[in-house]
Amino acid sequence: MLQFTVPPLFHYIVSGYTVYGPGGRHVSRRNIEVFDLLFVKEGCLYIGEEDRQFEVSEGCAVILRPDGYHYGWRESPERTAYFWLHFQTNGSWKATDVMPQAAPPEPHDEETLSRIFQTRAFPLLLPRFVKLPHPDKMESALRRLNLLAPSAHLSAARFEQQIIFQEAVQLLSASIDAHRETPGTLCAAKAAEYLRSHYKEEIKAAELGERLSFHPVYIARCMQQEYGCPPMEYLLRYRIEQSKLLLIQTDYPIARIAEEVGFNQAPYFSSRFSRIEGITPRQYRQRFSQR
Repeated sequence: MLQFTVPPLFHYIVSGYTVYGPGGRHVSRRNIEVFDLLFVKEGCLYIGEEDRQFEVSEGCAVILRPDGYHYGWRESPERTAYFWLHFQTNGSWKATDVMPQAAPPEPHDEETLSRIFQTRAFPLLLPRFVKLPHPDKMESALRRLNLLAPSAHLSAARFEQQIIFQEAVQLLSASIDAHRETPGTLCAAKAAEYLRSHYKEEIKAAELGERLSFHPVYIARCMQQEYGCPPMEYLLRYRIEQSKLLLIQTDYPIARIAEEVGFNQAPYFSSRFSRIEGITPRQYRQRFSQR
């Protein structure tokens, strides 16, 4: 897999469509400085990168790195047609075999307390090689990109190209999600969604289990594995995040904010807030008040 940190999102550069007759072979090249997405519509493309060799058959896609040596390692015995697309990112990326852990709501440290509305990056995985579950959708997106090429001198067309390219990225990313979904990850995702939707209410572990039709111990184990914390800790952190928005955006008293985010008692809210953020709710609000 390739793991990107986004934003910034990767951006489309150029794309095209290539057809080989029997005996055709992909050209060799080194360090082209852009990512190369290849999606085969017909036949099979035999492409290598360093010491890895791929057989990219119909409905499959491969992403070649910008810093590697790419070469055709075998002639195609049949007619082969494929879409190619170059893209790049201004953000960080790496090759990985490890799925990143889903992050729970996290407190800000001292340096970022004053930037609650800062852009928060997240990891996005794309497969190095994949057989797409919906190849027709990928073909449609790549065809639309190529049709826009004659109008690429217009800003509107370039903007549309970037939008369509993000559709293609979503299809690639979703193919990983489809392969990594397990009963445990689905349970954790459902639990997190329920907690985020009902954070203003009083929630107990037994109730969560009844709502999701899973044993509370199983839910806790799944959330610990997927998010690094049990359900009630996840809920606490999410409530604190919501309270910080109210502290900045409203003039509500601390007691009302505590009630708005699901705490029955203001002192308990203040103690939990101070434990996570390192300062009291009032001190947090004062950081954003007029001086």
